Amino acid sequence: MNRQPLPSLLSNCTSGGCGAKLGPGELADILAALEVKQDPALLVGFGGRDDAAIYRIDDERALVSTVDFFSPMVNDPFLFGKIAAANALSDIYAMGGKPLFALNLSCFPEKLERSILKDILAGGAVKVMEADTVIAGGHSIFDHEPKYGLAVTGIVDSRRILRNDTCKAGDALILTKPLGAGLIMAALRAGEADEAVVKTAADSMERLNRWAAEKMIAFNASGSYTYVHACTDVTGFGLAVHASEMAGGAYTLVIDGASLPVLPGAMGFAESFYATAAGQRNRNYMEGKADVSALAPALAEIVFDPQTSGGLLIAVEPEAAQELCDAIRKDDPAAAIIGEVVEREDVAVLIV
Repeated sequence: MNRQPLPSLLSNCTSGGCGAKLGPGELADILAALEVKQDPALLVGFGGRDDAAIYRIDDERALVSTVDFFSPMVNDPFLFGKIAAANALSDIYAMGGKPLFALNLSCFPEKLERSILKDILAGGAVKVMEADTVIAGGHSIFDHEPKYGLAVTGIVDSRRILRNDTCKAGDALILTKPLGAGLIMAALRAGEADEAVVKTAADSMERLNRWAAEKMIAFNASGSYTYVHACTDVTGFGLAVHASEMAGGAYTLVIDGASLPVLPGAMGFAESFYATAAGQRNRNYMEGKADVSALAPALAEIVFDPQTSGGLLIAVEPEAAQELCDAIRKDDPAAAIIGEVVEREDVAVLIV
């Protein structure tokens, strides 16, 4: 008797990757209504919009804690595991931390073969080992759609924590990975993305931000002076929303659209009017907060496109920017200086 082919992961879920996240506006409304205990040791909580929580344990050290999981954006379960793990680990790197250990989180349909879950977990384990950390346990439940991710705990020098909204006027902006993954994954679901385009996007998504973060942290650890002022990772809210979070209420991030690194194929899909629901949620949220009027419609779509396991957006003093970008490019060749921070103008994000 011939064995039937394994069901497609994508056929068992309605959305995938960071594009499955709640919209930034909806999430802000929900969190604003929560009442929580105040703790002076909690240095970073969800009162802001940082990538992870930070809890002081002594005068020099703090724990960094995050959790991230989602449904698949690719059919290969091993690859899905690698991408999901890389994405979860990224929040630790964005805060200037080093991962200590991770816990698996998995939701899995009863109707699927258990070998699929085994491959997903194996993919995650590969990335956790690449991050030079360990899987210490986890939790799994049955669900109608497969989902996977990690809860990660890390350590950070409490004097060198990187927040997402502590940039300064004059800072240069570095983006370490190319954009457009959401559009490519949308085209994959529609059967329109060729293998080479999907592989390039997948290679980018599964790449750890460890290497860029280590170079960024080394700049700040080399002496008493701090060159890197702020950092965040660009994920489901897209470049525009994450940039607006970095701008806060005091600054405007001026981004050069021509300098943006974009994955091969993504612009063509945008020009062919591919779009994602998450991208539209990001666009709606940024109405009145971002000016993209100078851009061609396709590039504007890239700016709002939800990224899964995207790169780091780094605000660094201008005299150090090229040196840091060159160092990052040795391992992340798409890294680019994409703009600067200026005093507040009419909008939080201006793309020229």
